Amino acid sequence: MRLVNTSIKRPVGVIMIVLAILAMGFISFRNLPVDLYPDIDLPIAVVATSYDDAAPQEVEELVTRPVEDSVSTIEGVDTIQAQSQPGSSLVVIMFSMDTDLDQALLDVRESVDQVSGMLPDGANDPSVLRFDPQQMPVMWVGLTGDDQATLQNLAEEEVEPTFERQEGVGSVTIEGGETEEIQVELDDQRLSQFGLSSQQVMEAVQSANQSASLGVIDRGTQELQLRIPGEYGSIEEIGETLIQTEEGDFLRLNDIATIEQRTLESDERTLVNGQNAVVMSILKQTDANTVGVSDEVIGSMDDIQGNLPESVEVDVVFDTADFIREAIDSVFQNILIGAAFAVVVLLLFLKSFRATLVIGLSIPIAVITAFTLMYFTGETVNILTMGGLALGIGMMVDSSIVILEHIYTYRERGYGIKEAARRGASEIAPAVIASTTTTLVVFLPIVFVDGIASEIFTPLAITVAFALIASLAASVTLIPMLSSKLLTKAIDQGGRRYWFDRFLSRVITIYQKMLRGVLKFRKTMILGTFAIVVGSLFLLPQLGAAFIPEADQGQIEVSVETPTGTNLETTENVADRVNEIIQEDEDIIESNFVTIGGGGGMGFGGGGNNGADYMVQLIPSSERERTTEEVMRDWDEQVQDIAGADITVNAMGANISGGDPIQIQLTGDDYEVLDEIADQFVDIISEVEGVHNPTTSTEEGRPEMQIQVDRDVASEYGLTYQQVMGQLQMELMGQVATQYRSGGEELDVRVMTPEDERSAIEDIENITIQSPTGASIELTEVAQLVQVEGPASLSRQNQQRTVNVTSGIDGRDLGSVTGDIENLLSGVDLPDGYDWSMGGEAEDMAEAFEDLAIALLFSIFLVYAVMAVQFENFLHPFVIMFSLPATIVGVILGLFVTGLPFSIPAFIGIIMLAGIVVNNAIVLVDYINILRGKGKERFEAILEAGANRLRPILMTTLTTVLGMIPLSLGLGEGAEAQQPLAVVIIFGLTVSMIFTLLLIPVVYTLFDDLSAKFTRRKVEE
Repeated sequence: MRLVNTSIKRPVGVIMIVLAILAMGFISFRNLPVDLYPDIDLPIAVVATSYDDAAPQEVEELVTRPVEDSVSTIEGVDTIQAQSQPGSSLVVIMFSMDTDLDQALLDVRESVDQVSGMLPDGANDPSVLRFDPQQMPVMWVGLTGDDQATLQNLAEEEVEPTFERQEGVGSVTIEGGETEEIQVELDDQRLSQFGLSSQQVMEAVQSANQSASLGVIDRGTQELQLRIPGEYGSIEEIGETLIQTEEGDFLRLNDIATIEQRTLESDERTLVNGQNAVVMSILKQTDANTVGVSDEVIGSMDDIQGNLPESVEVDVVFDTADFIREAIDSVFQNILIGAAFAVVVLLLFLKSFRATLVIGLSIPIAVITAFTLMYFTGETVNILTMGGLALGIGMMVDSSIVILEHIYTYRERGYGIKEAARRGASEIAPAVIASTTTTLVVFLPIVFVDGIASEIFTPLAITVAFALIASLAASVTLIPMLSSKLLTKAIDQGGRRYWFDRFLSRVITIYQKMLRGVLKFRKTMILGTFAIVVGSLFLLPQLGAAFIPEADQGQIEVSVETPTGTNLETTENVADRVNEIIQEDEDIIESNFVTIGGGGGMGFGGGGNNGADYMVQLIPSSERERTTEEVMRDWDEQVQDIAGADITVNAMGANISGGDPIQIQLTGDDYEVLDEIADQFVDIISEVEGVHNPTTSTEEGRPEMQIQVDRDVASEYGLTYQQVMGQLQMELMGQVATQYRSGGEELDVRVMTPEDERSAIEDIENITIQSPTGASIELTEVAQLVQVEGPASLSRQNQQRTVNVTSGIDGRDLGSVTGDIENLLSGVDLPDGYDWSMGGEAEDMAEAFEDLAIALLFSIFLVYAVMAVQFENFLHPFVIMFSLPATIVGVILGLFVTGLPFSIPAFIGIIMLAGIVVNNAIVLVDYINILRGKGKERFEAILEAGANRLRPILMTTLTTVLGMIPLSLGLGEGAEAQQPLAVVIIFGLTVSMIFTLLLIPVVYTLFDDLSAKFTRRKVEE
């Protein structure tokens, strides 16, 4: 082989090329972004439209449905979900995974533009946005201190600008602070006395707080800017504002109003570790990586702390990068441990430090070269790509082992060191390339499969492929070159035999006896294998199924919801009782963050003053005895004793799927009927073991008092609807007239009425409205107050009205829980026109399994095709494929013994096995054919081939299996995602090796006999 010859002749060139590649690898690794999972580019577009003051029913009919109709015909649309809420419409368009989202967004904008003119007058223009799953906060930073207003000011003036300057930071959102403003409280009696309206006061304040530029004039050689300064310089100046009455007299604002600087009453309360705080959530830029942003923000905090008062502290509340760092570190440790295991195996078999060094170099070279290829293909360092390298550690040395073994064979025949390296490597290189190709081709279907399974595991497949290609290149270049320089001695077979060789000889003797037995009783072997495979299938129902095992991040979410309309104080009381339960486990809590009221500060829900959200970070799993699930279960049992609120406790894992584990979609025409069915379904699935906190998407309608203006009556008084609404807003909420700047701070100047004059329904009924003629009219003359309660939101999917029943799972696998739910719900009689279907994570799992099953079949075909090309024969590859069915036994046994459910990582492991397990059979069948070609009788050829190939088969299998042992134990943070994959490969490869050594020779003889009969029949004919 020319490449082998060139490598041996040009050792300096090979070394320099390797060093150059290593240098590029180190540089690439430093520049690779680091994240928990690969970037998942979901083709989802969002159309958001606001329609102020409209009820959900009006929003649905007038805004949501026209938008739905316009986008439903766009090519590639898979699912359309819509939600109509008071004052807003949200339409989410999900496209098929192969859709070009940029083009789809253009199509959506064009379709929406066609209907935007048909929307009601009060609706704003729809906004078309790209859905980015990465746009979640990567960390939360808290400012703690005594004064909330001071904290808010420091956050806005000092902390937020500093954070936003850091590389990779997209935006910073401040939560929980208090703001100050200048409040101008009007005296209604004085206003009436002087015949003034609140609108006139507003206009006067606005006009008085203005500056103007009047151009420039020349003065000698200079140009001077002319400017009239008019901004307020102090609160006293605001009080001196002149207001003209209708009679032409002037009076000052002080005469009709009280002016004070006050802190706004907050509708939310934010606590960090029990202290009042202002919390900043930090979002990263789309192309930034989480760990890099975290490092930048943390690095800037020392400078920030130096500029803050002593009573104020800035601390990280939650940092998602912490778990990522721990997870990546764990994978690196697993790589090192796996590599150490592989080196020990090599040393054991080769009994030569030089030979072990020669092969062991393949591991770092392959890993570092893979980093270079990852950099140029845009991959990131995450637990899946690093897990791919950890999985491939043992496989990286397989090619080098086979080539070195063959080089030793020529050394034992008496060839010189260089000639042995040249002949040995050249002769075996084509077979090594073919066997590596069978491992590589199984990844091709994964790349071409659509869906989330492909999005997630394509980077893993690419990383493993890169490492194997790099190790193959090293085996046919670096290994022959180093062998020609370092392996000055052949394996010493003289003197006292090496203890492991004695052990291996006994193993070979036992194996040959077993081989003789199975060749004598071939039918018994075939039937026994078939019985074992079928018997293992009976364990399948015991395994269960899951999507992707969630990593234990130690994060728990507690959501509190009191009855709609509950005030903030009552919600706080409930939240305090929840906090007492949480604080009982303060020894395992690293930090906690709660937002009470204000709509939920962490994006988990809530809304208004009747919601509170806790986010609790536990200490690392290695430092506590209980898992996050166990802690969550304990808290959930205790909070159920708190009356007056719906409280749910959920563990927050590193979940890749966007949906809830259990999501039942109910469709029909009437929301009231759907609501009744949803409540019935909640009661039914609550009885299923493993169902955790089932809820419906229907929310209790928020009671509201509507002021219904009679426009015809208002017009008789010369009032328009807008005038009445403007005066009411002024009376009840106040209006910002202008801004007052003082000491670099800008405060709103709000004109308003005293709170005690607008706190009760009677106060609202007694509000007077000023007509354009100056007459005062009571509100009840032009409007009536009506208390109503309507739906909080209305949902639709694919243009059908929808209600969702969702649930978490606890203590059981997703597949088992889903199966039990489907069995129970299948017996429920629904009204005509109403139906249900499973969605969420269960649906994602079913689709992924279907896609991967197709990928597995395609992979098996590709493996057969590669072997057929290698052997230039249809029969021998077919014989080798019989090593695959026995793999099922190992896979099922491995998952059963370890108690792991069948999941997507396990399925990926089966696909990888399709390309790995055949390598042992290839080595065995290939050598049988070589010996028979030299004139050996079939039986003797099989025995000799088995004895001679047992050593390399054991070496390659042990290096692969032991290299994955750390991953299979699930040690370290984030190891849950790779554990099923490693377990499947370890058990599958081990069991398959045993069956390969015994079953393949039997199948070989049977097909050889069949071929001989067929050939003789042809000859006779």
